[in-house]
Amino acid sequence: MSDATQGLVAQALRKRYVGGDGSQLEVLSGADLRVERGESVAIIGESGAGKSSLLHLLGGLDRPTAGTVLLAGEDIHSLSEDDLSRVRNAHIGFVFQFHHLLREFSVLENVMMPQLIAGSTRSGAADRARELLSAVGLAGRLEHKPAQLSGGEQQRVAVARALANRPVVLLADEPSGNLDPGTSERLHDLLFQVAAQERSAMVLVTHNLGLAARADRVLELHSGVLVPVGEEVLEFGAKHSLG
Repeated sequence: MSDATQGLVAQALRKRYVGGDGSQLEVLSGADLRVERGESVAIIGESGAGKSSLLHLLGGLDRPTAGTVLLAGEDIHSLSEDDLSRVRNAHIGFVFQFHHLLREFSVLENVMMPQLIAGSTRSGAADRARELLSAVGLAGRLEHKPAQLSGGEQQRVAVARALANRPVVLLADEPSGNLDPGTSERLHDLLFQVAAQERSAMVLVTHNLGLAARADRVLELHSGVLVPVGEEVLEFGAKHSLG
């Protein structure tokens, strides 16, 4: 039985891919991670190190070769595909580099959608969606379609949608990678503010070391495992490109 007071725990995660020629590539070789509710962790690393693969395993979008992912105390990879889909929708919020909003639906309907799938009433889902859209500064855009919004506004809708079901964990993969610097900073402020209010455990994958430094902890994915990053590395890296 899950315990909503607990956050996210990954233990000895391994992920191996097999190529068409039979060759094998191991991108994770025993990664461990623990994130409590209300805590934020940033994960950095070179391009191709396996950061997105790790996030997909943490979010149940892919299954590990070995190891476990505990969400609210429950091993999500022991679940059937149907049960895993329900857990993803109810307890995991995703924010990707591209917003993946449903173009044919309004902003309000996009944020209502995860709640309706989880079994909420339309009125309850609408109330929660309005609350979140107000929190991200889009109370005046409820009936707009995604195409009528700027890139930054679309990402703010994506943040609201990710938090709609009060997820145990919020997973963000380069959430501002497609935005200009000013819009990115505002989105970063929003992510940390709203995730803290909702008491979600947040895991943030980014090349932006300034963003990473705002997290409670910073880890680097190196040679398939996660290692702590010191402040001096972040200060140096903020002045240079990483990956």
